[in-house]
Amino acid sequence: MKPTRPLLLAVLLAGCARAPVAPPAAADNAASWYRAAAAAGTTVLAIDPAQSLIAVTVRRGGPLARLGHDHVVASRGVTGFVAPAAGRADFSFRLDQMSVDEAALRKEAGLDTTPSAAAIESTRANMLARVLDAERFPVVALRADAADGKPVRLAITLHGVTRTVDAAALIEQRHGAVTASGTLRLRQSDFGIVPMSVMGGALTVHDALELRYRIVAR
Repeated sequence: MKPTRPLLLAVLLAGCARAPVAPPAAADNAASWYRAAAAAGTTVLAIDPAQSLIAVTVRRGGPLARLGHDHVVASRGVTGFVAPAAGRADFSFRLDQMSVDEAALRKEAGLDTTPSAAAIESTRANMLARVLDAERFPVVALRADAADGKPVRLAITLHGVTRTVDAAALIEQRHGAVTASGTLRLRQSDFGIVPMSVMGGALTVHDALELRYRIVAR
């Protein structure tokens, strides 16, 4: 179906059928806003986590890159709300709920190696503890704002740092659902994250991340 401009507000990296899992204050403020909006007659949509996906491809580099693997980490637990006519969306997901190297997602990303179960578990442990410090910063929170004639502004809070970027999405309506899909490139260093590096930099992780998403709101 033809994308509609008002629904561009639903441009997401994610969303939800339950309350957002953002940090407590932000989640409370967002939930209060959506309750008030719904009470005033504004249509509020909830993201369907079972149909939504955020997948991030992390690529290897360095002189010994052939000894490592590219990886795909993914969230199937994004939660949040969208008010299309108001030009707002709030959504979030937990880092410790992300999967690592699902076979189907690796195939879709065109990755050409097959990491062992031990390599996958090691990647997950390093990602959560050494790179993302998920114990201190467990949640990635996002806020999308848009208006007719202007780009969608997506504020991303990761690792305790908030950055705002322009985002685009293909928005479709079908059978009472709204689907937003697209891609986005981010840099770890923009969020104060030091990309993983071992053996004195002989094997590294690229700073740039390739993110693709499909978000379904109902």
